[in-house]
Amino acid sequence: MGKIILTQDGSHSMVSEQFGEAYHSKYGAIQESQHVFIEAGLEAVSEDLNNIHLLEMGMGTGLNVLLTYLANQTLKKTIYYTAIEAYPIKNWQELNYVELLDLDEKAQHFFEQLHVGAWEEMVQLSEHFYLKKTKTLLEKISLPKDHFHLIYFDAFAPNAQANLWTEDIFEKMYKSTALDGILTTYCAKGSVKRAMKAAGFGLEGLAGPPGKREMTRAIRK
Repeated sequence: MGKIILTQDGSHSMVSEQFGEAYHSKYGAIQESQHVFIEAGLEAVSEDLNNIHLLEMGMGTGLNVLLTYLANQTLKKTIYYTAIEAYPIKNWQELNYVELLDLDEKAQHFFEQLHVGAWEEMVQLSEHFYLKKTKTLLEKISLPKDHFHLIYFDAFAPNAQANLWTEDIFEKMYKSTALDGILTTYCAKGSVKRAMKAAGFGLEGLAGPPGKREMTRAIRK
């Protein structure tokens, strides 16, 4: 099982057994996910869409899924969420998100079901939220073309998973992104941005979450 760690905003993260890397920023797991994926991602695409097809690379602790669900209580979109996770965690019940986010009974049930629910099929977890978890490597998965309005690219850092930050991978992401769809990630490394550009994405450099100067949002035009 991954080791639970406490980040600076009081929220838990976890250190991967496979890669020895934390799933979130040491400066704050919740505030990083909220900034990079909800504010720079979900809120950006939701203005013009009622149905959102969303892909997450690296479900990890499930925090991004949970925060997307919570944000959607206000946005009231229909979300079809596909999460890729090759190494599912087992000790998710030790995470302190339920307490720290003061989740009501419905949200607690959602958090439980996102971890214990079936894999490899789209399951309805709430009135407006569908989740498909797939246990595979990104390199091996076949993705639909021109489909996803939003991609949360939340793989471990390039020094730990260099094979997931290549031009080939971003070309795969580009082909699977709908026109005007976006990919958002915490990473702003020069080699990563060059790989994204080479794959066809237009890039925006945005202010990063606390502890990080910059993040990246990529757009398929």
